[in-house]
Amino acid sequence: MYHSHHDEMVQMALGMMGMLVVHPKAPTRPPVHHDFVYMLSEWALKPGRIRPDPNEMADFNVITLNGRVFPGTAPMVVGRGDRVRIRIGNLSAMDHHPMHLHGHSFLVVETDGGEIPEAGRWPETTVLVPVGSTRTIEFTADNPGDWAFHCHMTHHTMTQMGHGIPTVVGVDPSDFDGALMDHVPEFLAAGEMAAQEHTHAQDVMPRNSIAMLGGSGAFGYVTMGGMFSILKVRESRTPGDEAGWYEGPKETQADVATPEQLRADGIVE
Repeated sequence: MYHSHHDEMVQMALGMMGMLVVHPKAPTRPPVHHDFVYMLSEWALKPGRIRPDPNEMADFNVITLNGRVFPGTAPMVVGRGDRVRIRIGNLSAMDHHPMHLHGHSFLVVETDGGEIPEAGRWPETTVLVPVGSTRTIEFTADNPGDWAFHCHMTHHTMTQMGHGIPTVVGVDPSDFDGALMDHVPEFLAAGEMAAQEHTHAQDVMPRNSIAMLGGSGAFGYVTMGGMFSILKVRESRTPGDEAGWYEGPKETQADVATPEQLRADGIVE
């Protein structure tokens, strides 16, 4: 990784950082079919602002992979049986990131200190990437489907979070919208616009802002965003696969139970 060591707090908080990938002249491991690189970062970017706040040290609200949040992150599209390498570097200001992969296990094969001897590796589905560190993982993509790759800290798969909000669980919200509309006309206008266009309320955003959670998925709205991407494993990788969703066998998908199935499980309507 590289970053500035002059006026660090400002220059790194505004994005002066990146990854360097150096390939060995004489590789010691089997070659891979795909070699992905992710830089992990966090920003304090209030809605409507055009640049992050370099003075923030705790309340980060935008968490990114290569400077982007889902659904703007590029998917990793691979073929079934392909060997995959993912290099992960963390230059976040304050937070470590436990990076988690669905549908597969992997081996951690390198750190920023060098290659891990084969006898020192074991299978994982999550690898903790501390601040200022890199980790490299490898695996064989042997499970077709669309698999999430994300930080496992709950609020790191969201954006535009507010951490100073009181708990409202159990509060009667029935009069809240009306009271808010009396004081914030923009709230009413955004809601009416969303209703007219049949869009999610999250899609009606102030300028220079982004939705808190995700985007459209195969089975509805994906309620994850931020530091989140997708590994797309296909039987054979063909152009255009990255645009579509995996169509799994019908028996692998949830469906509405029939009355006969409900009665067989002792459930009476």
